[in-house]
Amino acid sequence: MTIKAYGSHAGDRPLEPLDITRRTPGAHDVQIDIAFCGVCHSDIHQVRSEWAGTLYPCVPGHEIVGRVSAVGAQVTGFKSGDLVGVGCIVDSCKHCDDCDDGLENYCDHMVGTYNGPTTDAPGHTLGGYSQRIVVHERYVLRIRHPEAQLAAVAPLLCAGITTYSPLRHWKVGPGHKVGVVGIGGLGHMGIKLAHAMGAHVVAFTTSESKRAAARALGADEVVVSPNADEMAAHSKSFDFILNTVAAPHDLDAFLALLKRDGAMTLVGAPASPHPSPNVFNLIMKRRTLAGSLIGGIPETQEMLDFCAEHGIVADIEMIRVDEINEAYTRMLKGDVKYRFVIDSATLAG
Repeated sequence: MTIKAYGSHAGDRPLEPLDITRRTPGAHDVQIDIAFCGVCHSDIHQVRSEWAGTLYPCVPGHEIVGRVSAVGAQVTGFKSGDLVGVGCIVDSCKHCDDCDDGLENYCDHMVGTYNGPTTDAPGHTLGGYSQRIVVHERYVLRIRHPEAQLAAVAPLLCAGITTYSPLRHWKVGPGHKVGVVGIGGLGHMGIKLAHAMGAHVVAFTTSESKRAAARALGADEVVVSPNADEMAAHSKSFDFILNTVAAPHDLDAFLALLKRDGAMTLVGAPASPHPSPNVFNLIMKRRTLAGSLIGGIPETQEMLDFCAEHGIVADIEMIRVDEINEAYTRMLKGDVKYRFVIDSATLAG
């Protein structure tokens, strides 16, 4: 089937309307009419060839929500009319240790929702800036939020799970002091989730103007990180720090805030490397510097259910699809609170 989409034919060209082809649903496939698609910073990196290996035409988008419009003959978990989502993963090998553990995100053969290998035309996956998508049932997620919140649920499929997974893995909960570095698309979700998990949450920002916004999101305290006195006041006091900043910066300043055996996890993906941390900042207090990549399908479903139970959605600004190039420009300036979401109905013209 031919559908409308938005994408680009080259890294130095703006996104524009495209006609793309989706496969007819196979036995285990779910066909989804897309209602909304969140806009992730990764979309910019990939479509503009700032990350190696971009395949064109590139149709970004991996924060997808909508309704099931058809299912394959052997699909039992979904039916037409169901509210569902698709995140960053649409395929994996299904039989390695990672897949067996429900950690498809770490499978060596994980296929991304766009720019991944597929037998479908044009030979690589095309993402959610489109009217419809067809996905194997294993990678489809059930949405239990009220339909009125559907647009604000979309960013949970990337920003939500990217922050939820490390918080859960390091067992954040009551009695823990947790830092969230950066108050953007990822950071604002990290604050909301850590707060809902019962932690004492400290938000770190470079901007004095974001103090009130961070507290409104659920932060118990806010630190303006260029202020040396504010940083020093929290020395050796954190159990866990979630670092969401997607630009190279000084990691040592935050490692020094961890307790003995504390951990800092990086989830931001900068286009160039961070300065190397001082190894003694790790050795002297047995601290851990780690990374985390989205989450597997079971954990993503767990995250969606947790967010539905706690009334958590992203803070969004809705846009028409033909506003996407302007939205990219604004994202690079930090001019969004905190996630753009495309109204897919506007693809129809």
